[in-house]
Amino acid sequence: MKIKTLLFGAIISTALSPMALAERGSDGHVKIIYWQAPSILNPFLSGSIKDVQAASLVIEPLARYNENGEMVPYLAVEIPTVENGGVSEDLTSITWKISSGIRWSDGSDFTAHDVKFTADYCMHPDGGCALSTKFEGVASVEAVDDMTVTVTFDAPTPFPYGPFVGGESPVLQKAQFENCMGARAPECTAENFGPIGTGPFVVDEFRPNDLITMSANPNYRDPAKPAFSTLTLKGGGDAAAAGRAVMETGEFDYAWNLQLAPDVIAQMEAAGKGVLAAGFGAGVERIMLNRTNPSPDLPEGERSTARHPHPFLTDPAVYKAMSLAIDRPFLVEIGYGKAGQATCNWVPAPAAANSSTFTCDRQDIDAANKLLDDAGIIDTDGDGVRERDGVPLKIVFQTSTNAVRQDFQALIKQWWLRIGIETELRNIDAGVFFGGDPGSPDTFQKFYADVEMYANTFNGTDPQAYLGNGLCDKAPRPETQWQGVNISRFCNNEFDRLHRKLAETAGASARAALVKRLNDIMIEGGGMIPLLHRGHVSAHSNTLGGVVLNVWDSELWNAADWHRKAGPQE
Repeated sequence: MKIKTLLFGAIISTALSPMALAERGSDGHVKIIYWQAPSILNPFLSGSIKDVQAASLVIEPLARYNENGEMVPYLAVEIPTVENGGVSEDLTSITWKISSGIRWSDGSDFTAHDVKFTADYCMHPDGGCALSTKFEGVASVEAVDDMTVTVTFDAPTPFPYGPFVGGESPVLQKAQFENCMGARAPECTAENFGPIGTGPFVVDEFRPNDLITMSANPNYRDPAKPAFSTLTLKGGGDAAAAGRAVMETGEFDYAWNLQLAPDVIAQMEAAGKGVLAAGFGAGVERIMLNRTNPSPDLPEGERSTARHPHPFLTDPAVYKAMSLAIDRPFLVEIGYGKAGQATCNWVPAPAAANSSTFTCDRQDIDAANKLLDDAGIIDTDGDGVRERDGVPLKIVFQTSTNAVRQDFQALIKQWWLRIGIETELRNIDAGVFFGGDPGSPDTFQKFYADVEMYANTFNGTDPQAYLGNGLCDKAPRPETQWQGVNISRFCNNEFDRLHRKLAETAGASARAALVKRLNDIMIEGGGMIPLLHRGHVSAHSNTLGGVVLNVWDSELWNAADWHRKAGPQE
């Protein structure tokens, strides 16, 4: 294996996954369950992990990250570097060579023109691309010829692997999506629900927030893969039901994201029909703070936009007191056990990027109350709720429906009441909450609440694109069909400036210092309240072989290698 060390310990590898153990389609049917149901198969219009991962079975990037965080070529011949001539000496461009013989599932040739089109699609000013941070700093993308595409940046870019790398930046077929540009993007239902791809499976039927049926791609580049002829991805329910369906009843082969209390998981595993797959990436369960006013008294199109700042969540005394009131170690104990660690940071991993500026290993109600008292935010009418400039500290706290998250909500509500903040709790079906439907009032992007809780992470081991989630111009708003990754509507000029500097900075230590500073600006500025660094836990049946948990890319990244194990089966 030939490898090259990159920033933050990332590695480029020329090796691909091992061959599957069966011929294409010979192992019958495989059943996957995602309790957060996919709502769309075009990740550029969602950005939600569940949608990105479901889509990764169908559409692919030029390269992705394997289970060790190594960059591996998928549709490209190799990973471009300065050494092999793929990255220019001045670091202003990267040129990808596309592997020969790759075809779309409809039998047409995959070319550099599809790659260029994908960039044009996501970078369209009216398109509302949910993953536009992948193209931050890109000046142009050009198809040099049918098999070569060059990405040119507007400044030297030491880490040029944002576009077309990882499950969050796949390639769309130009012929299918060329009439879906700009404002038309969300209107292309057939395309968004059934993209033509180069991946191991093709979509047969997609029922949003319910069920996806797929079959083996007859034009997949490896004639021996996938081993399964058909695939079902069932969505909905809850994490407990998903876990039982694999580890207790054996009804399904794979269950994603078992966000369950440790004792519940242990009971399921004891049934003996499935095994756990677990690992730590960079996922953080956090509370996002709405920097804008979500009041329903504002006209539609005005709520949760920069035109109306939040009446009190922009005050450091308020959001710092809210953070001090939370007992993170207790949340870890009841919610995740060994699969969780208390954190104050947005970027807790890789280790080189983990800031030590803040500590949050203990709850301090007294300090929280003093902070508010000193700021003059007091309860003037004796109802137990403080006011700031006459506005009561009453908030709506929303999250997706999940037993662990509802337990967290209930505890945090009690802790915040002890510092004079009244909390109304809402939980929303995960398929809707993470769905990205611009017409729904209940999506996490639209953020029609004061605070909301969820987890997020990033592909690979370099957080540059992920930190772009804090850029001023990435806030969801009506003009972008409510797409965008800056969920809190955070806006800080120093943050934007340092992010530009990060994009131009080489050297692991210098980049790590900038990452830590960007992390600190977000936390100090009240964009979010991190709660815990989450390990990822999924499960698969004893009869499903080839599964390799990947916390650095799509969890379904190597579904082409999955197969049915030989031996006795019930």
